[in-house]
Amino acid sequence: MLSEKMEKALNKQINAEMYSAYLYLSMASYFESVDLEGCANWMKAQTQEEMIHAMKIYDFVIERGGRVLLDTIKAPQKEWDSALAVFEHAYEHEQLVTSLINDLMNLAIEEKDHATQIFLQWFVSEQVEEEASASGVVQKLKLAGAKEGGGLFMVDRELGQRALPIPMPAA
Repeated sequence: MLSEKMEKALNKQINAEMYSAYLYLSMASYFESVDLEGCANWMKAQTQEEMIHAMKIYDFVIERGGRVLLDTIKAPQKEWDSALAVFEHAYEHEQLVTSLINDLMNLAIEEKDHATQIFLQWFVSEQVEEEASASGVVQKLKLAGAKEGGGLFMVDRELGQRALPIPMPAA
């Protein structure tokens, strides 16, 4: 059974994951509006990943006898100056999410909630991957001088190859 404090913190993280999905969908929409279909594809895949994360936490709360209480999702940013600015924002956002996951882990440790600690370990590892992925795109855009033209076209084409995640069935 989850403590009230842990249940509240996990509910807050569900909201943060859904906001992340909303933010990445806004980024995809921006890319669609400037005809960068590969970048839009990358962000759509990221949107789906974030919803999978939210649902993993949702299912965990329910499995532990808690109650999921959804909250308002704030409106995301809608405009950026460049593809690089979008991916820099995505990278900064993933760093924020990492800090939120670390806070959850610290709470689970403080509460001696071993089941939640084990559950959160997946998210700790996932955030290493998430940060590396966003940072990698930032670096590619910088190396390609990809504000416009051929470099941006090449990176956009590469990002279009990202496959959309297939949700895993609930355990």
